Amino acid sequence: MKYITDPKSGKELSVLGFGCMRLPQDRDKAEKLVVRAVQAGINYFDTAYLYGNSEVTLGTILEKNTLREKINIATKIPHRRCKKYDDFDLLFNEQCTRLKTDYIDYYLIHNIGDLKSWERLCEIGIEKWISDKKSKGKISQIGFSFHGPQNEFMRLLEAYDWDFCQIQYNYLDEHFQAGRAGLEKAYSIGLPVIIMEPLLGGKLATGLPKKAAKHFKDVNPERSYAEWALMWLWNQPGITVVLSGMNNAEQLEENLITAATANPGMLTKEENAVFLPVMEAIRESYKVPCTGCNYCMPCPHGVNIPGCFAAYNTKSAMGLIPGMTQYVTSTGANHPQKRARAKYCVSCGACVRKCPQQIDIPKMLAEVDKKVETPLVRLGIRLIQKITP
Repeated sequence: MKYITDPKSGKELSVLGFGCMRLPQDRDKAEKLVVRAVQAGINYFDTAYLYGNSEVTLGTILEKNTLREKINIATKIPHRRCKKYDDFDLLFNEQCTRLKTDYIDYYLIHNIGDLKSWERLCEIGIEKWISDKKSKGKISQIGFSFHGPQNEFMRLLEAYDWDFCQIQYNYLDEHFQAGRAGLEKAYSIGLPVIIMEPLLGGKLATGLPKKAAKHFKDVNPERSYAEWALMWLWNQPGITVVLSGMNNAEQLEENLITAATANPGMLTKEENAVFLPVMEAIRESYKVPCTGCNYCMPCPHGVNIPGCFAAYNTKSAMGLIPGMTQYVTSTGANHPQKRARAKYCVSCGACVRKCPQQIDIPKMLAEVDKKVETPLVRLGIRLIQKITP
């Protein structure tokens, strides 16, 4: 296993991290995976309060196998459930109980998408709470996981003295959400960057169009699509840990082999070049020619225009489930106070004048609203709103 030094904490972090959201429901299978991962050198395990039984499962496995001190636990607080100062402790203490630990190595504000959300937390005292927890050794590093427009990511970076951040990033999402520009900005200020969704929910490993897959096979017929995606990430400086939601032994062993070669600049010129035709092949099925440049942002009415279009394109290219998932996470559709969804476009036209692709943005947002927000999806959003206060 290769390691990168976290400049903020001085810890050596494995370049491959274990994303625990998709841990097997079978406790024995989950235990074998976690134990094998630790034995192989993985020392960064990512979970969250909202990941079902993930925290409980991970904590039980670590305690049973005496592994707690060998790894770094990263988990996340659901910030929308924090209405008053005492809620921070209430949630944090419950997480420590679940994880069977009295401290968290890497603690994140979960799924924060704009500066306003952070400012709301500041109003109820989160900065004081973080300082208190750090001084008592209960939290080592504080960071945030991000889903939102790129300009909001840049603002969040400057809003607080963060220890690390976590972004969605892969070769198909190079300019989506925080994107490459966000990664490079964080790296330039010495902030460790943790990567989530490196395989876009597995679609970059198993769901490639035939034409895209052929481009990869023409360059190296032995390399898996997952390996290509991970190598694209590790080829870049600035990435500290790549999280993979491995739920079987085969995935774990394959990723361990790929991680052993991880190094910036690892790809040859020919290997680097193949990603362009691969992305073009995937995007041939896209509905909107949006490049994610974010020139249209911020929308005066709060719509996350690039996020809506990216989700629509993902739905077209990769299928219903990844498209819907991306729509919910990138538009804040799981919270009633958010107005980032396509339905909130008022056709003011401010975005059209800024778009270098000359997209009729209001027209396409209406298309997104029609094709993405089906009655079934709206029902799902309402159910999510009820369980995510």
